[in-house]
This record gives sequence, C-alpha cells and structure tokens, in this order.
Amino acid sequence: MKWDLVCENNWKGPFTMSVIFLGMTSGAFVSGHISDRYGRKVVLFGAMIIQTALSFVQVISWSWEVFCILCFFIGFGDISNYVAAFVLGTELLGKAERTAYSTLGVCMFYAVGYIILPVFAYYIRNWRMLLLALTIPEVLYIPFWWLIPESPRWLIAQGQVTEAEKIVQGFAKKNGITHVGVVFQQVDTKEYTLLSSTARQKHPHNFLDLVRTSNIRNITILSFLVWMITSIGYFVLTLGTPNMHGDPYLNCFISAISEIVAYSAAWCMVKHAPRRLATATMLILGGVILLFIQFIPPSVHILTTVLVMIGKAGITISFAIVYVFSAELYPTVVRNMGIGICSMASRVGSIISPYFVYLGTYNRMLPFLLMGSFILLAGSFCLLLPETRDQPLPENVLQVQPVGCSCCPIGFHHSAVSSAKTSTPEEVQVQSSSIYFMPGSQLDQVKG
Repeated sequence: MKWDLVCENNWKGPFTMSVIFLGMTSGAFVSGHISDRYGRKVVLFGAMIIQTALSFVQVISWSWEVFCILCFFIGFGDISNYVAAFVLGTELLGKAERTAYSTLGVCMFYAVGYIILPVFAYYIRNWRMLLLALTIPEVLYIPFWWLIPESPRWLIAQGQVTEAEKIVQGFAKKNGITHVGVVFQQVDTKEYTLLSSTARQKHPHNFLDLVRTSNIRNITILSFLVWMITSIGYFVLTLGTPNMHGDPYLNCFISAISEIVAYSAAWCMVKHAPRRLATATMLILGGVILLFIQFIPPSVHILTTVLVMIGKAGITISFAIVYVFSAELYPTVVRNMGIGICSMASRVGSIISPYFVYLGTYNRMLPFLLMGSFILLAGSFCLLLPETRDQPLPENVLQVQPVGCSCCPIGFHHSAVSSAKTSTPEEVQVQSSSIYFMPGSQLDQVKG
C-alpha cells in the first residue's frame, strides 16, 4: 500500500487487523440474536451481501481510514455468515452428517481458501487486484438462496410447524423415502395455541437466557474463556507465520497445508473420541509444545518451524472440535446466540492477537511463553464442561447439562427443576414440555 505504513506509522498494520476482528466481534454478538429471532437463512445471506458488496467497494479505497472503516463492516459480515452457516448446517443435518459438516465441511473449505491465499498473493502483487480476485468468487453464492432451506428446528422453536413439515417432507422425497407420515405430530390444538403464544410473547429469548440458569451460565463462562484463549493462540501463530525464518509465501502455504491435516484429524476425533477429552488433549499438547520452543536455540530454525506447526495443528484441531462441542452444549432456542457469544469471545482474542505478535519484536520467546501458559489453562477449563458425544441436542434451556469433571462434579450448579422454581407455570410448561412429538430416529432417516 502507498499509505505510509512504515516507521512511525507501523502501528497501523496490527491496528487494521484489530479493526477487522472488532467488526467480527460486533457481528458475532448482533447476528446471533437476529438469527435466533428471524432465522438462520436470513442472516446467512444478508451477511454475505454485506461482505461481498463492501469488499468490492474496498478495492477502490482512497485512504487508509476508509479502508479501516470498510474492514470493520466486512469483518461484521464475514463472521455473521460463518456462524449462521455453521448453526444452520448443524440443525439441518442428521447426527452422522453433522460431524462431517462441522469439520470436513466448514473447516476444510476454510483451509482450502487459506491455501489459495498465498498462491494468489504470490502471483498478484498489487493489493487491489488481489482483493478483487478474492472477492469475485463470493458472487457465486447467490443461487444458493433457492437451494438452502431454513432450519426445521428453528421453525419448530418458533411454532412454525407447517413450514418445518414441508421442509422435512422435502428431504424425504429427495432421499427416495415414501410413506413417512406426519413427522411433527401436534399434541393438542388448544394446548399448542396457548404454549406457542406464551413462548413467543411472555418469554422471547434473548442474551439473558445464556446466563438465566446456573447450568447454562457456567457453560457460557467456561466456553467464553476457552474460545478467547484458543483464538489468541491460533491467530498469533497464523499472523506470525510470515515473520518466521524463510520465504513468507512458502511459510504461509505450509501453515495452510498443516490445517488440512489438522482438520482431517479433527474429523476422526469428533467421530470416535469424547468432545471434552479431545479438545482438552489438543490444547494441552499445543500449550506444552509452545512452552518448549523457548528452549530451542535460535540457530535451529527448522526445528522451531516444525514445532510451531505441530503446536498450531493442535490448537487448530481444538478450534474445530470446540465449534461442534459448543453447538451441542447450547439448546436450540438460544443456540445461535450461544455460538455468537462464543465467537465474540474468539474475536476478543483475535483483536488482542496482533499485539502478541508485536511483542515478538522485543523478545522472540515472549509470545510463545504467554500463549503456552494461557492454552494450558484453556485445556483445564475444557475438562469442566459436560460431555455431549452421542447425546441428543437440547431443545430448551432446562435441558442443558450441568458442568463438572469426570472425577469431581462441581457443586455450584442447580438442577433443572430448582432452576425453574421462579418461572410461571406456563413458562415451565413451555420450556420443559415438547409441543410436538419428533421421533429422532425417523427424523435422522428423513434427513439422511
């Protein structure tokens, strides 16, 4: 860029990255609430339009200040469509497909884009043309509006059962399944009218539901800390890759390749290993390796690079699993808000991360020492979260599991019954009863 970003203005580089992540933080916070109220699909495509349109405008930015402002809103749209797409896929797919989508689907294609970036950057050295080349493919998403349905789980939570029935029956037809019958069986028309109106009018769900009961409050606090610390580790290693010894384009490409390996490993672990143990193990592995790097002599560049890639792979695996883990911890009625808050915590970490990288200019080992310590702490927090593998997705707040570890349950949570004592009889009935009979095995078969 020709905006004098050197010498006394070199702070503008990390600041620009922080502005992008600040936009992501805002997007994660706002879009989760909008998505849980107005639908996953609306947020997904609305955010795509914001991101694509402003990226085209950014190509003709006439000053650094304008570029930064656009970075904020592009970051807003970027994380909004990412989280909405993740939650929508989680709720649309059956149990087996959900695992593959959450790792190989979302994360693997992110890694493919990461691989393409250094290749494009190597051959297109003008930043405006590079940005244009990376933005044009986003237009290809427009036809997907007519191909991707709304989440049936969200429609059910909103009382829009007819629309949900049509979507699931459409799944059955496309999969060649006939004589499915009525999937969502209404219990009683009068009871449904009372309960659905109570759910929508007396208790509209908002961010306070993420801390309303002890169980969900503990999960929100622990998830916030795990996501923030993991994000710091991931982005410090990612942003610091070009500063490592050797060609920056090659280093970035190798870092991207390591993510392909990491996401493949994450898919296997999500399929076969407990969520809690897998996440904690990978974080602890990454933290130990990063702490060990300080003992490597500066002259041994190759060993340092290898260890950094292994540590980054461990953190990347945990980042992939924690998305699945968190989506399974939160109930349907606040799932997008929960993932949004977690993603906001991640963006708080990413805002801080450029300055961790900047610390490396004063002491090469300081970022690794700080990151390694924090990541070990995040691994210990994961051990407190409840296990979700092979468990049904919770539909309401009272179905959220209590926190605790396998050997020592935490004693400061309340049971679902005690948490509901202050609720009105109507609210308790809405939250704890199922208005519609939704056979799990049949629904998975229809979606499969």
